[in-house]
Amino acid sequence: MKFLKWGFIGCGEVAELKSGPAFSEVQGSSVVAVMSRTEQRARRYAEKHGVPKWYTDAQSLIDDPDVNAVYVATPPSSHATYAIMAMKAGKPVYVEKPLAASYEDCARINRISEQTGIPCFVAYYRRYLPYFQKVKSIVNSGIIGQVLNVQIRYSEPLRQADADAINSGAPLPWRLQPDIAGGGYFYDMAPHQLDILQDIFGVILEARGICANRGGLYKAEDSVSASFLFENGLPGSGSWCYVAHESAREDCIEIIGMEGQVSFSVFDYKPIRMQTSDGDEQITVPNPPYVQYPLIKNVIEHLQGLALCTCTSVSATPVNWVMDRILGKF
Repeated sequence: MKFLKWGFIGCGEVAELKSGPAFSEVQGSSVVAVMSRTEQRARRYAEKHGVPKWYTDAQSLIDDPDVNAVYVATPPSSHATYAIMAMKAGKPVYVEKPLAASYEDCARINRISEQTGIPCFVAYYRRYLPYFQKVKSIVNSGIIGQVLNVQIRYSEPLRQADADAINSGAPLPWRLQPDIAGGGYFYDMAPHQLDILQDIFGVILEARGICANRGGLYKAEDSVSASFLFENGLPGSGSWCYVAHESAREDCIEIIGMEGQVSFSVFDYKPIRMQTSDGDEQITVPNPPYVQYPLIKNVIEHLQGLALCTCTSVSATPVNWVMDRILGKF
């Protein structure tokens, strides 16, 4: 497969800001069709980005002979359905994170990928960003010594759009609807934190958690505490709160070693802080304009036979396993 002609299922915020333009930036790749259940949204996206075709039906896009690869950018509850439809049609698929709304659905995707021989890739693009590769290189260099513990801390206030929906009685954003998102904001945001840590330290083999709805503003969990154990014996813990006061806002992962520690953010991209006996260093690492570009480039080159992309559905599945264990879903 030399020239990739992508069809997008879903053309919302993520396709607009983080990923969509990158597909046309890579040599040998272009976007030829988009789909949204809302006709106006599909047409508007196609016209804005110069995409020749638009659809309101996913099967029609997948069946389009001009489409030979599919990007699934919908909420998690439909990821498995669309990914399986694409693979059964013989078309490679790139799926937004998390891979699905449950570990069980991830397993279904993996079975179909194995049966059809069609690859499925997942948008854990932070693995490929220079910022997080710098964190990984610091850990692997041994400068902070043997790693002893890992801690995730994340807190943010209720988002204004969510508050507006709650106060007006309008339908809640999909990220607050567990049957669509898989959970609340934890299921939407924690995947990036857990995936980058598993990329550095290996798979998490044990996980347990306590989740609660402390704010009482919506049905999904808004506060989560968890502990977990990596395959190399490293213990870790995390706390997440999505209805905190502004004073508690925090986005931090600390990696604690015998000779120092490194701390970094996952969403704010604040300077990486490395503390050792030699001093306290702040490291700024810029990211590309389209944050998914490095991963999308690797996916395309994999499909062109020019590279190997390891960000597959199989590698992404442990994240869902961990989250489902933390939330007590099985």
